[in-house]
Amino acid sequence: MSRWKELPAELHPHVHQLIVRLRRLKDRSELSTRQLAARTRYSAKSWQRYLNGRSLPPREAVEAMARVGGDDPTRLLVMHEIAAQRWAEGRVVTTDAPENLSATPAQPPTEQQSYRRHLRAAVTAGAVVTVLSVSVALLLAVRLTEARAQLARDRGDAVTTTPATVSESLVPVIYTCRLEQRDGRWYAGLSRTTSILLSNTHVGLEVAEAQCLLHRAGTAPGDIDGVFGPKTRRAVERMQKQNGLIVNGVIDPPTWQALRSADAK
Repeated sequence: MSRWKELPAELHPHVHQLIVRLRRLKDRSELSTRQLAARTRYSAKSWQRYLNGRSLPPREAVEAMARVGGDDPTRLLVMHEIAAQRWAEGRVVTTDAPENLSATPAQPPTEQQSYRRHLRAAVTAGAVVTVLSVSVALLLAVRLTEARAQLARDRGDAVTTTPATVSESLVPVIYTCRLEQRDGRWYAGLSRTTSILLSNTHVGLEVAEAQCLLHRAGTAPGDIDGVFGPKTRRAVERMQKQNGLIVNGVIDPPTWQALRSADAK
């Protein structure tokens, strides 16, 4: 039985376990490092580094040791894969090419390089998934908005409903105003309501309709986004003041009537 040097204390337990297993296989084979080099095509100096924990052996060297020692290569390669991950986390991996071949074959990338490539691929894939998810969400929001607008136009929006309020899941949408005058009233093609109450934090087609009419009346509320925020409230207050209404920043029936009026200021 060979007398082995003590392994470096800083080695990760999984790396330590792999090297101890390799040492046992060498002892079982009863080969010297020179004989091992001849059987595995890795130099004696390389095996000294591997078996003393100064360098991580490449996958091919581990497979060769399994054949020499009569061990199951599958189990040993699993141990090597885990050890390589731990090695990459703590130090730069160094591997050696066979030194006694007349033609040195091209070496596979080190475990460190493989780890970095997989990390870059994972980050890139994550970014692509994020962009696609946001795009799909925005597309669905636009389609939903168009469907609701068409439904509102088809049914004439005769029934008063309760508007939604701002939530964390709100997806920003910019609405299009399609202003037209019917029977002496202005409509923007998003809602035909004349009575629903709208105030701070309300969202939806009714808010977008009011924003379009505020813009037509000369009190622009900013983006036509269907969100009743501070800009929309200030625009409502200016419009109410200009038309002699109670200035409360709330779109109530009198305010709707003034907004839809043909001579709204």
